This record gives sequence, C-alpha cells and structure tokens, in this order.
Amino acid sequence: MAALALVAAACTGGDDDGGDDGGLGSQTTITLAANPWNGSALNVAVAAQLLESELGYDVEIVDIDENAQWAAINTGEISASLEVWPSGHAQNVIDFIDNADANVDNAGLLGPVGKIGWFTPTYMIERHPELATWEGFADPALAGLYATAETGDLGQFLGGDPSFVQYDEDIINNLGLPMQVVYAGSEAAILAAVDAAYSREDPILVYLWTPHSAFNSYDLTNVLLPDYSDDCYATADAGGVDCDYPADVLFKIIDASLAENAPAADAFLRAMNYDSADQISMLAAVEGEGMSIDDAAAQWIADNEATWSAWLQ
Repeated sequence: MAALALVAAACTGGDDDGGDDGGLGSQTTITLAANPWNGSALNVAVAAQLLESELGYDVEIVDIDENAQWAAINTGEISASLEVWPSGHAQNVIDFIDNADANVDNAGLLGPVGKIGWFTPTYMIERHPELATWEGFADPALAGLYATAETGDLGQFLGGDPSFVQYDEDIINNLGLPMQVVYAGSEAAILAAVDAAYSREDPILVYLWTPHSAFNSYDLTNVLLPDYSDDCYATADAGGVDCDYPADVLFKIIDASLAENAPAADAFLRAMNYDSADQISMLAAVEGEGMSIDDAAAQWIADNEATWSAWLQ
C-alpha cells in the first residue's frame, strides 16, 4: 500500500508526566496502523475504542500502506499493525523481526485466516465451465469475454489498490495467459465493479480475498490456479510466481519497546484475537448495511464483551 501518512508528532512517543501513570507506562498515546482495506480499519477501530475506554490510553490512527508500516513500527513512529498478510512480507519479517538489530515483534495471531484469489461470478462458470480453472483463461476466445476498451483483445483482470500484495501480473505472464491487469485503485472500487457487472450478468474477473462480506452479496467462484508451493513463492522477488496464493494466517506486529513504555497496551494488543465470523459480522455491517467503521466496531464491542474482556487480563 502506498504513501506514509503519519498524523502528528505525538504519535512517535507519548507523554511522560514523570508522576504516577496509573499503570499505563510512560507512553500514553498509542498509534495504530490502518491499511487501506476495511478489515484492517475495523480491527483498529475495535482496538482503539477499547484502549481508550477500558485502559485510558489516547489513540492515534495512521493511514499507511502495508509495506511502509514496517519501517514506521521499527522506529517507534507507529505502535502496532493488527492485520499482516504474511504471504507478501517474507523479506520484511527477515529485516524487521528476525534481524537482531530491529525493533519489531511478532505480536501473535489475529485469528482470521485469509486467502487471496481470483474470483468470477458463478454465472460465468455456468456458461463456460472451462473458466473454473486458469486453463480456461488460456483460450483467447474465453479470455476475450473479459476484454474491455482498456485491454483491447486481452481479457481484463481487475486488481486492487496497486500497493496491495499481489502477484497477478507475474502469474498471468508466467502462465502465458492472454490477460491484462488493470488496477481498480481500492477495495471499494473492486466492489463497485463487481456490483455493476453482476447487475448486468457481465463477465468480470477480480482480485479478492476471504474473509469478506462480498460473498454474502454475490455468488462468486474462486478460479483455480496451479497449487501453491513454497518453491513457487521462493521466486517471488524475481517475478517467478506462477501459482495460487497461499492461505494467510493473519498476525499482528508491534513496536518491541511498547512492552516497557506502555505495558498495559502491549499486553492488550498481543492478547487481541477473534475469529473470521467476528470480522465478517463487522464487514457486513459496513459494506452491506452502510454502517460506519466506528459504529460497526462499537456494535461488535457492545455484543461481545465476553470475547474482548479476555484481552484485558
């Protein structure tokens, strides 16, 4: 994800009044990274509301992409990020977690297991069963069903925000598919395109992921790519990916100095954990019912005290 948007100088440390801190620690402002997709924003909203209401911290939220956040956490400008998709961050883990000189900790699992993939409306599979797998898209006639004015004779693959972890250009090139990636620009733009195509029963092939509330609204089929393998992804930096995305066990990263500077916040963020159903319920409220991120998080908190109270122990 793209540019660093640090909000205020206060984000870098917090306040030290030299007196009784009430158990908060010397750092009383916690800065959380919000990446440009709704699941990340909801995690952050839940954590922010509880850090403020239950523990008494001030919280700043920073809009930042998933790659730039690593260096910002390493320097202490950001305290934590709550939804890391590991498949695109092997080098960041080496540089910022495994490196003895770095300052980022793996803060444990968030809970949901994610999976990025290629999705097309199921009505396209019913019309052309060959499109259930990547081999169908190797046929120029079938790929051409997805062509747009922007792609000419090539089928369009609709990607997301260009900063997302995505290997679709490499997959298409390495499999020799007559397709072209066009970037929608955001999660919202992907969903708007799916909605428009679905309403007309037009062809569309998109980058999407689970868990996601879109699957409550649209009947989408995951197009099967060649099976994921570690060997396939070992060539990722060289553009060699020609296989499916792996399952992503989502985890959290945290400024390693937070345990000393804000021990209650550190313990809370490390303990934060819920399942896919929790996240999907909030996503559905936002994307299906039009609720704001903050209101959906507040509703989840009101309904799930038994879950989040355990994060405060």
